[in-house]
Amino acid sequence: MKWKSRNEDRLVRPFELGRWEKRTPMTLAVHLCGNSERPGTETAFTENVSPRGVRVVSVRRWRANEDLDFVSLPGTFRARARVAYCQPLSGQGYAVGLEFLEQTGRWVVGGSSATGKSLHG
Repeated sequence: MKWKSRNEDRLVRPFELGRWEKRTPMTLAVHLCGNSERPGTETAFTENVSPRGVRVVSVRRWRANEDLDFVSLPGTFRARARVAYCQPLSGQGYAVGLEFLEQTGRWVVGGSSATGKSLHG
């Protein structure tokens, strides 16, 4: 199926649904640090990660577009992140999708910090 662009008279492809980047299943402990409206720090665990974001399981309900600080407990990875979504899970907790806005440091995966793995390649 082809669509006409609103700004041009040429044919363009419709948007495809799905992720741009593959997420890697990974369980790591992280800190989610709130903002001035929702202060406090929570220890949470990742479900999967990508160079641009992460899905974590949180006990807190976050609001879409809220900013928070994301800190990987193993390694030196830190990021300012935006809440993309927050979905209730069966039982307790929330699945929270985070988009990294600004990031520094390296992830540590299965070993000492000397073997840190960068998600940037």
